[in-house]
Amino acid sequence: MNIMVMNCGSSSLKYKILSMPDEMEMAGGEAQRVGPKTTEPARIIHRVWGKETTHFTDMADHGEAFREVMNLLKETPELEPDALGHRVVHGGNRFKKETLVDKAKIETLEEISDLAPLHNPPAVSLLKACNRMYPQLPQSAVFDTSFHSTMPEYAYTYALPGSLREGQGIRKYGFHGTSHQFVVEEAARLMNRPMEEMNAVSCHLGSGGASLCAVKDGRSVDNTMGYSPLQGLMMSTRSGDLDPAVVLRLMALHNGDAKAVEKKLNKQSGVLGMSGVSSDIRDVFSLREKKGTDQIKNTASLYLWRIRKYLGAYLTAVGNADAVIFTDTIGETMPLVRQIVCSDMDVFGIRLDAKKNETAELPADLAADDSPVRVFAIRTNEELAIARRTYNLVINLRKGVKA
Repeated sequence: MNIMVMNCGSSSLKYKILSMPDEMEMAGGEAQRVGPKTTEPARIIHRVWGKETTHFTDMADHGEAFREVMNLLKETPELEPDALGHRVVHGGNRFKKETLVDKAKIETLEEISDLAPLHNPPAVSLLKACNRMYPQLPQSAVFDTSFHSTMPEYAYTYALPGSLREGQGIRKYGFHGTSHQFVVEEAARLMNRPMEEMNAVSCHLGSGGASLCAVKDGRSVDNTMGYSPLQGLMMSTRSGDLDPAVVLRLMALHNGDAKAVEKKLNKQSGVLGMSGVSSDIRDVFSLREKKGTDQIKNTASLYLWRIRKYLGAYLTAVGNADAVIFTDTIGETMPLVRQIVCSDMDVFGIRLDAKKNETAELPADLAADDSPVRVFAIRTNEELAIARRTYNLVINLRKGVKA
């Protein structure tokens, strides 16, 4: 079965075709500059069996992008999909696990689009287009929030009046769930342990977004992100944890302009706001090694402090941890970050092997032989995770099992 996995950005559409259940990636690519015209032409970077080509074509929206991608796939008939799997950032309280979508579920997703105004609307638009153009193909929605639906009430609750908690659905949802679940499952496989027995802390450290997830008995019990992806760690342009009074002060300074404040916290803060030179923490560490300014050094220290603080808290929350897992761009490629985060963690049973950490080929166990807690660096693969869940949904559909 060919599963086409799609990841919708505000002006892009990433896709992969995977053969299931053997999990072979056959094709993939990205439609770029989708929407209003830009100074450079819209294009599709298309890969088939590793060979890459570029196709220039106007794409007014994600529906048109999908149609153009499907036209490219028709040139290689064996790549045409049997099912479509979509990454959807926010499922709110309505969707607590992946699901096959129909018209009613698409309408429900539209109703909660305001929970993720930058991410959900393009995904919903694409779901509609796919349903309209290829109604015969099963479609799944796999949510970043669904892995965190197991968080206990005391972990996801904000201390707010019931009218806000219940009436407005204001609570912690957590994000990066697809990635966190995938790497914990991979760590369980590497340790030859059942997922339902895994206690771990997953560190998804991307060049953009980043979060930690506490996993107990294979289930998410907390995530550093909250009602939105803004809470938690310092990220490339997001502030992370903040006293709510700061938001009130910013609202006053911006004459009540909520959009201006949101832009300040989501797009002008974090590593970019702290360093003043770059939104990429890799640049900051590079400058720090070259005897950077106090501002650069403080940016690096704050970035690491937030990770270490949450790691210690989450190791306590899961109790008797089996593993700490590093993933995504920074977690996978920066040994220095892993080394500093894990330093002086003997009290938690974490002992990193410096040589393994520097030379490892992923996936790898980086812990010292006598470390009670294993330390893994594992490449995340959200597309494969979505393909696995879509495949299982379709198989159950064929068996008559309700999704």
